[in-house]
Order: sequence, then structure tokens, then C-alpha cells
Amino acid sequence: MLEEFVGNVLHNMFKPLLLFFYAGFAIPLLKVNFEFPKPLYQGLTIFLLLAIGWHGGEELAKLDPSMYGQAAGFMLLGFVTNGIIGITAYAALRKFTKLRRIDAATVAGYYGSDSAGTFVTCQGVLIAANIAFAAYMPVMLAIMEIPGCLVALYLISRMRRNAMDADGNMPGEAGYRRGKLQIDTSDFEAAVSALEDEQEELVAATIVTSGEEVLVEEGEGAIRTASYTRVREHGGGGHDRGRRGGSQLPEEPEGAAGKLTQGALKQALKAEDEIALRDGDGEPAHGGQKRSTREMLHEVFMNPGIFLLFAGIAIGFISQLQGKKVVESNDKLFFELFQPILCLFLLEMGVTAARKLKDLKKAGLPFILFALIAPNVFATFGMLMAHGYSLMTGLHLEHGTYVMFAVLCGAASYIAVPAVQRMAIPEASPTLPLAASLGLTFSYNVTIGIPLYIMISKLIITNLG
Repeated sequence: MLEEFVGNVLHNMFKPLLLFFYAGFAIPLLKVNFEFPKPLYQGLTIFLLLAIGWHGGEELAKLDPSMYGQAAGFMLLGFVTNGIIGITAYAALRKFTKLRRIDAATVAGYYGSDSAGTFVTCQGVLIAANIAFAAYMPVMLAIMEIPGCLVALYLISRMRRNAMDADGNMPGEAGYRRGKLQIDTSDFEAAVSALEDEQEELVAATIVTSGEEVLVEEGEGAIRTASYTRVREHGGGGHDRGRRGGSQLPEEPEGAAGKLTQGALKQALKAEDEIALRDGDGEPAHGGQKRSTREMLHEVFMNPGIFLLFAGIAIGFISQLQGKKVVESNDKLFFELFQPILCLFLLEMGVTAARKLKDLKKAGLPFILFALIAPNVFATFGMLMAHGYSLMTGLHLEHGTYVMFAVLCGAASYIAVPAVQRMAIPEASPTLPLAASLGLTFSYNVTIGIPLYIMISKLIITNLG
């Protein structure tokens, strides 16, 4: 079995699809002066989403009507399974990493979703290996994108109700801003002493002493009592140096992405918008900008990636029912050019994955290990859930269906969830989730993961009835 697995890995690693990925991955590492045109990347993504959607819709329309109930049940199972994975990912990240709770919830949302890039790569591998899979798997791709978005939104809505500050920090986390505290006293020294008891959670305070307000600034682990601004009660907003000297409070708090500068934050958000098929300006959003539930749900269910996929499915399904195919079998664009376009897409994915690796430097080893171990755990869990459903309902699942379901469970989003995060969770880091999902998990899945899931699915089918 081990020999077969090694053979599958080596065979998969030297297919043209993966060689294009390696070529792209090498570009940033070798410092090649090359930039993949973003409009071209977005065009390739749109093509692939629509292509796999309409083909899946046509095949779905060919199903025997008696199969629709079982297929719908399997889709519901996929939705629930990815929801469980999202919650489990959050618990694991909280236990084993030092991520802020908001970043752990956002990363968990990515892993509770799926990856269109991994899906189409897996599809290409299975077709090349003549491994059959269910016609409705593209529908599964669309449906299993959604749970991660909902898990992240739910977890973060709870945090907002439990004293999360404007930068996404929770009580007890470094940099948490409880707000301004006012102490009325005539003894400045006693007031500073009282403030030091609050130093871990307090960002600023107002001391009213002898008719004057004195702002005390937070320092690294302690209040810098030597740095404050005295504001006279009747001074018309004028500022004096305090009696201990020092600088004024910073005019602008640190951005929502933690240690990122405003320029780096804008650049990261711009890149995130491009990956998520959005036309954003890269301007940092602020936690104070409230979004309605209707707006957030619209972004979850109608973000560009999910819409294009569902649109392709609907076009293929309706056209097939009317007896008209979207394209003929000899179509040069959608049939003959599908694999070459997928190769170009993987070239760009390799470039992006390599560039995202640098964002993992400050994340820590436990986070890196999570991004490499989680796909195997979640993919295996997914295959076991699928097999249990097959045994309970009598729905026959093809070997390739197990593998594709494993990929949908073990992959992490880079289109749907970033789009939702950009709108509804602006306080979270824009770099860490994509560094994990693209830099590590995507790279792992398309090189080692897919052959591994093929082997595990064979073991499950053979040994578990």
C-alpha cells in the first residue's frame, strides 16, 4: 500500500498541471521579474467556475429523478460536515496556537469552506486517471462554500457581544482597548497608581485633577506615565506638555491587521480583493462601520464565486432539460482548452502561494503545522461521513466522489470567505488566512493530498463495507 501511495504521489507530481504550479511557485523564490496579469487571472477563474458549473448542471439534469432525493441528502451532508469542520478548526486553533480569537474564527471560516482551485485540480487528476465521480459534485462545491462563512460570522458576532474592541481584540489579549476611563481625583500620583492596576486592558484614561483633564497613554505592557497630553478644561482644545514631559497621544491607532502599517494593510486588502474576484480599492475598513444582517447574508450567498458557479449550474441544467447542450463535444474553448487554461490558472496559483508563505513568519510553528495537518484530518473525516451516509441510504458513491468530497472538506477557501471577510470582518488579519489556505494547504493538497485521499478512500471502501 505504501509503495502504491508513493507511486501515485510521484505520478501526480509530474503531471503537467502540477509542473505549471511548481513553475509559478519558483517565480518569487528565484526573484524572477514577472507579474501574472490580475485581469487574466480573474478571467481564468471566471472561465473555470462557469465551465465546471455548466458541465455539472448538464450532468445533474441527466440524473434519474429518483436519485434527486439521495443527491439532495448528500448535499445537505456536505453542508453540515463543513460546518462541523469550521467549528472544530476554531477549537483547534484556540487550543494550539496563539492567534487572536477573531483571527482564529476567520481562519476557521476559511477551513469550513472549500477551494475551487483545489476542486478543479482534483477533477483534472481524476479525469486523467479515469476515476469516475458523481455528476453533481460541482453543486457540492457551491454548497460547501457557504458553511465556513456562516461559522465565522456567528463566532465573531458572539465576540462583538462580549466586549470585542474596534481593532478586534478581546479582553485579556494584547492591545485590548477597554475604552477611556475617567478618574476624578486631586492627587495625580494616586490616579496613576490606580491606572497601573488596569494596564493590561486599558489603552487610555482621562484623569480629572485640579480642574484639568490629563490623558495617559498605554505603553508596551505598562502605562507610560511620562508621556501624556494635558488638556485644559477651558483651554479651547489647546495642548501643553505635561509636567513629566514626553509626546502626545498617537493621532491614529494601529490598524485592524495588528502590526501592519497602513500602507501594507492597504496592499494586503487590495491583493485579497483581487483573489476574491472583487473590485475593491484596498482601503482599510473599520470595525465601527456596521453592516446589516441582510448585507452580510447577501455577501455569503451571492459573492462572485458562488454566483458564477450557480449560474453555470443553472445554465447547464436548464439547457439540458430543453434538449439543448451549452456546448458540443467538439467545442474548442470549453473542451479542448479547459486543461491548458487550468494549467495557466495553476501557474498563477503557484506565484500567489509562494508569495503568501512570507506572511507565515510571525504566525508561529503551531499555526504552520495546523495548515499542513488539518487537511488530512478534515478530508478523512469527510470521507468517513460520506461512507456512513452511503451505508445508511444505499446511495452508491463512486471512488472519485469520495476523493472529491475529501478535497471539499480538506481544502480552505480563497474566494468566498475573503469576500465576506472584507465586508463583514474588517478587524481580522487580511494576511494570515490566505497565507495558510493558499501558501500551505492548497500547495499540500494539489501535490500530496489528492494521491493520499485516493489511497485512503480505497481503504475505506474496501475495509468498511
